[in-house]
Amino acid sequence: MAKIGVLLMAYGTPRSQEEILPYYTDIRRGRAPTPELLAELTARYDAIGGISPLAQRTESQRDELQRQLDAIEPNRYSVRLGLKHAHPMIEEAVADFARDGFTYLVALVLAPHYSSYSIGQYVGRAREAATPHGITVSGIDSWATEPAFVDFLARDMKARLDSMPSDTRVLFTAHSLPQRIIDGGDPYPNELRATAEAVAARVGLREGDQWSIAWQSAGRTPEPWIGPDILAVIDECADARTTSAVLVSACGFVADHLEVLYDLDIEAKAHAAQRGLAFDRTACVNDDTEVLRALARRVTAAHA
Repeated sequence: MAKIGVLLMAYGTPRSQEEILPYYTDIRRGRAPTPELLAELTARYDAIGGISPLAQRTESQRDELQRQLDAIEPNRYSVRLGLKHAHPMIEEAVADFARDGFTYLVALVLAPHYSSYSIGQYVGRAREAATPHGITVSGIDSWATEPAFVDFLARDMKARLDSMPSDTRVLFTAHSLPQRIIDGGDPYPNELRATAEAVAARVGLREGDQWSIAWQSAGRTPEPWIGPDILAVIDECADARTTSAVLVSACGFVADHLEVLYDLDIEAKAHAAQRGLAFDRTACVNDDTEVLRALARRVTAAHA
């Protein structure tokens, strides 16, 4: 049988301090950042050790997905990375598949929650790049309630809650998006809620007094982004005096990177401390075997 290409897509990250400027410029659609913005972003990377571990994490996820697919059917699948804002770009990966004679790709994004602004754009870029080569692309749109993913989050959450105050408030977070995207009918908030409800049910948490949804890492643009922002929710928790601790489940992210290691572990943690609240965060999936095995099964089902 013909080999099947698996285009594993992710946001991308600079691999060195020298790559921060071109990376930031690409995010800004070719507009170079001001020296002040560049210095601010560089300082954030410095705060987490100089550079993000995301590139290494993403490569480990690729390697584990390849192992799991090989276990299902050896030599049938070839997993390659395609990144949105760093090399290898999505288009570069598709061209690489084309040179090697692939005619069919399964597109999988390392993000569980569908949005036309994120996963929709990734898969759209893959299909646009594949069309001139006569390559067919099947996309996996969402894995928000994948049982292995829910189990991973719930297991770690339960273990952390067991050692935290009984009044701990759980906050499920994901990357904020412009409000206009949601106003256009995008399902992204419902996708996050589906994950939150599934995990909360597994752990035995009540919505409202024990868990809620917050958004984080909004872009710095004049237009409104969806909220409430996590820092505002932390303030609400402190003002209400109904909890002494918050536990964040950053379930919108599946690897340790800047939005987790800085926005949560440094910024949100410090903000909580200033308001007198204890703070913890559940683990990211990274290259967890069970979750990647489940995603491998989704890949095989996508072309069945």
